[in-house]
Amino acid sequence: MKTVAKSKFSFPLQVLQPIRDYLMTQQVKLLKRKKQLTAEDPFSDTSRVDDNASLDTDAAEISGHDRVSALKWEVDKGLVRVRKTLTRMKLGNYGLCAKCGQMIDTDRLAVDPTVELCVTCGQA
Repeated sequence: MKTVAKSKFSFPLQVLQPIRDYLMTQQVKLLKRKKQLTAEDPFSDTSRVDDNASLDTDAAEISGHDRVSALKWEVDKGLVRVRKTLTRMKLGNYGLCAKCGQMIDTDRLAVDPTVELCVTCGQA
């Protein structure tokens, strides 16, 4: 595997600021959603182990917990992507492909500001 030299390009601060603001807003929304999901989790109710619920109630609680766990996992993935993107901005690597080091198309970044790979590397 050959190594490609990293591009020397970096976006000006006035271009990055609206993207950074958007990502910070997304981070707050994701953290709020994670807190809501924790409150919705049937397993967060400590009194549930004290009752003698029927099998269908137990099944509903397990199903609800599984649903909440899957949603929380997706929220966590989103948080990681947002935080990694904010870190790349701080380091001056935002907009550069993490694999080949070339610039990511700005249209691609407009669709998903957290994207890490250019189209070519993303398809490989």
